[in-house]
Order: sequence, then structure tokens, then C-alpha cells
Amino acid sequence: LPALHSFSSQISSYSASTTVTEPHPRDQQNGEEKVEKTALHSEDIRPEMKEDIHDPSYQDAKGPPPKLEYVWRNIILMSLLHMGALYGITLIPSCKFYTCLFGLVYNVISAQGITARAHRLWSHRTYKARLPLRPFLIIANTMAFQNDVYEWARDHRTHHKFTETHADPHNSRRGFFFSHVGWLLVRKHPAVKEKGGKLDMSDLEAEKLVMFQRRYYKPAVLMICIILPTLVPWYCWGETFQHSLHIATFLRYAIMLNFTWLVNSAPHLYGYSLTAPLASVPGEASEYRWHINFTTFFIDCMAALGLAYDQKEVSKAAVLARIKRTGDGSHKSG
Repeated sequence: LPALHSFSSQISSYSASTTVTEPHPRDQQNGEEKVEKTALHSEDIRPEMKEDIHDPSYQDAKGPPPKLEYVWRNIILMSLLHMGALYGITLIPSCKFYTCLFGLVYNVISAQGITARAHRLWSHRTYKARLPLRPFLIIANTMAFQNDVYEWARDHRTHHKFTETHADPHNSRRGFFFSHVGWLLVRKHPAVKEKGGKLDMSDLEAEKLVMFQRRYYKPAVLMICIILPTLVPWYCWGETFQHSLHIATFLRYAIMLNFTWLVNSAPHLYGYSLTAPLASVPGEASEYRWHINFTTFFIDCMAALGLAYDQKEVSKAAVLARIKRTGDGSHKSG
């Protein structure tokens, strides 16, 4: 099964640099209260990481957009996957309990390969991991089948640097369907290729484990994401092959993909407050007033075991300053 093109998820988990602001004394002008704000200082929690910082100077080139080029391979594969997943739903009442449990556990593990690995560790460099944790996360990332870490991180950094422009791989200004799954069904916009190709990815190129995964990604993902979850229920507890294939593989994988995609698409249509519960799976929750965040809990547990360290955290003062400066007033900061 060919690797599907450029799976991603994504909204920033941590801000690379934060400008802290405070209000000036309030002046009365024309009977109205006016509050001005000025930058005090910049708090750079990741001085070594600049490639995922938003570039406000970039503007889309004027002129008509290029013609869409459909990737029929991806369209066919995605259609077959979701048809198989829908059929899997009808088989749930007759499947064994362990098959559903296996699919759930498999997705929880693979989710960490996206959120704790490709997203927080490699895209944003928000913590560091020691050797016993790194192989586990690279395997979990392969289980998720959302592109290898290198390509995932490159697209995600491009998304942050050029968000909501044509250089954004899943530009939300092109509509809900496009930012959800449509961007995987067409060729990348030329601006995505141009800007993504210019990013400095030397930090990942120097990682032997990341490049090893990239080199052997296709056979590895075929084995770990497709073949293994199909065979385990069938062989270990006597599930039928039909149930194993459609529930433990197709349905499980489709659920994982759509939960990840919703973090790209739904916030731009419904707002972050609605998608925060969904984001607790892809690891984006804590930034949007949702306090249950399994990825943060996982990383904290790994830190307690000495497997993760140097965790980056934006100060509360910086977060509150940002809320006051650009918030819509719905957040009660006390």
C-alpha cells in the first residue's frame, strides 16, 4: 500500500516566542476608555528553533490560483478505506470484545506517535527524549500511518510559518473539506512546495532514527499499520478475518485519521472551544481551555521516569498577556 501523501495535523502546541504586553494607564478620550499596549520583552523558550514561527510578512501572490490536480491514487484509497470502515461499524455487534479493545489501545499508542513524537518532539522541539523513549515513539508514529516524521514535521512547520496562505498545506481559507481531507487528495500548491523546500530541516536530517524511519517507511507502515493489527485478533483470540480486517484495521485507522484531521478543519468552522475535547487525543487540548490532555500527561510520566527532559513551557504571565492583547473576551483569567 503506497504511503498516502502528507498526512498532518495541526495547530501549534507551544509558541516559540512570546511577546509580553501590559496596558498603559487608561486615558479617557471622547468619553470612552482607551487602552494601549506595548511590548515589554520577548520570551524565547526555544532559541534553537525558528522554522515554525509565523512569518506575517508573507503574502499570497496575486492572480488566479493554479488548477487543481487530483491524486486519483489517494482518492481511491481513501474511498476504499472509509467504505471498509463503514462496513466495520455494522460488524461491531458481532465482533469479540477483545477486538474492539485492541483497536482502542492501538489507536491510543499510535496517537502518541503523532502528538508526542512528530508534533511536540520533532516539529516544535518542546522537549527532549532519551533513547528508550525515542524508538517507542518512532514505532508508534509508524503505527499511525500519517507520513514519516521528517515529512510530517516539514509540513507542520510550513503550516505554522505560513498559516492560512497558499503556502499552508491545509489552508483553512480553502474550506472545511479541503483543510480536513481534501488537501491529501490533490497535488500540493506550488507555494507549499516552494516554501516547505526552503525550511531548514537540518535538525531532523541529523537524527539517525528519523532518517532510518524515512528510508524504510513504506514496508514498515504496511507491516505495522495494516498487516499486524489484522492478524493479531484473528490469530490470538480467534476473531474472524473479516472482523479483524474491517474493525481492527480499517475502522481503527479511519477513526485515527479523522480525529487528527478535525484539529485542522473543525476549529476554523466551529471555534476552538468545540474541538478542544477532540483535541485531547491529538495533543492540542491545553491551549484551548480544555484541561484533559493525555499527551501532556504521557510526557510528564516519561519525565518522571527520566525518559523525557528539558520540557518547554510558556509562562502564565505570557499566556495572560496574549489573552488580553488578542483574545475575544470569552476567557476568564481572573
